[in-house]
Amino acid sequence: MNDHLAVLAAACAEVGLDHTNAEPIRLGENALFRLPGGVVARIARSGQLAAAAREVRIAQWLAEHQIPTVRVLKDITQPVEVDGRAVTFWEELPPHRNGTPAEVATAIRRLHDLPVPTDIALGNLAPFVRLAERIDAATTLTQADRTWLSEHLESLQGRYASLPPGLPHCVVHGDAWVGNVVATDDGQVVLLDLERCSVGPPEWDLVSTAIKHTSFGWITADDYRDFCDRYGHDVITWSGFDLLRDVRELRMALYVAQRAAEHPRAREEAALRIAYLRGQATRPWAWTPAL
Repeated sequence: MNDHLAVLAAACAEVGLDHTNAEPIRLGENALFRLPGGVVARIARSGQLAAAAREVRIAQWLAEHQIPTVRVLKDITQPVEVDGRAVTFWEELPPHRNGTPAEVATAIRRLHDLPVPTDIALGNLAPFVRLAERIDAATTLTQADRTWLSEHLESLQGRYASLPPGLPHCVVHGDAWVGNVVATDDGQVVLLDLERCSVGPPEWDLVSTAIKHTSFGWITADDYRDFCDRYGHDVITWSGFDLLRDVRELRMALYVAQRAAEHPRAREEAALRIAYLRGQATRPWAWTPAL
C-alpha cells in the first residue's frame, strides 16, 4: 500500500489535488482511493497508460450520450503517469448498491443501442485477454490442472474463431455484472469499470447474467426472466451460448486461481472451480460468489 500512496501523492501534486487522509476503497489489480472533495483516484497496474487514456475517453463519450456512468473529473488532464502507473480521477458516486439483474439489463440495453463511435479506437472484444498469464500465476494448482487449463484455453480460442452469428455487433461493456452496474439512491443506474469496453457480440454482456442462473444458481428463474424481458432477448436460446458460457466460467475460475497464490482462503475455492470445469460435477455448480 505504501507504493500506492507514493504514486497517489505524486499524481495529486501534479494536478493540484489534495490527497490528505486518502482512504483506500479497493486494493487489487487497480487501486482505488477516496480523496477529499468527492474525488476517487484510480491507480492502474503498470503499463496501462494507453488503456487508462482510452477509458477516460470512453467515459467522456458516454457522458456526451447521456449514459449514466462514472464521470471523469473535469478540468484536469488525465491520465497522469507516475513511475509507469496511470492515475485517473473520477467523481465519487452518491450512495449506491449493486444493481439487480433487471437494472443490469437496462444499463447494457442503453449501451448496446448506441452507434459505434468513429473517433475512438475501441478495438474488438478480447475475451481471452490475460488468461494465459493467469494460468502461469496460478501456482497453487497442480501441474496437471495447469496443463489442462492451457489446453482448454487453446480449445476455446479455436472455437471462438467460428463463433455462430447472432445479434449485430455493437459497443459492449465487456464485464457487465451486478458489481459493475450500480443503482444510486437518487434513482440512477450507473455503469462502472469501462476498462473492457469494446466492439463485439452483445451476447458477451448477456452471458454474464445468464450463467448466474444456469451455472451457479445465484439468481432465481424470476430474476433471469426479468433480465431477459428488460433487455428483450434470451441469450440462452442462441447456438453460441455454450461457448461464451465456457469462456466466462474459465475467466471466473482463473481470477480466483490467480488470487489463491497470495490469498490462502481462496485456494480451496480455486481448486473446486477447476475441478468443476474438468467435469467433476454437473451445473449448477456450488461456487462461492465472491472472494
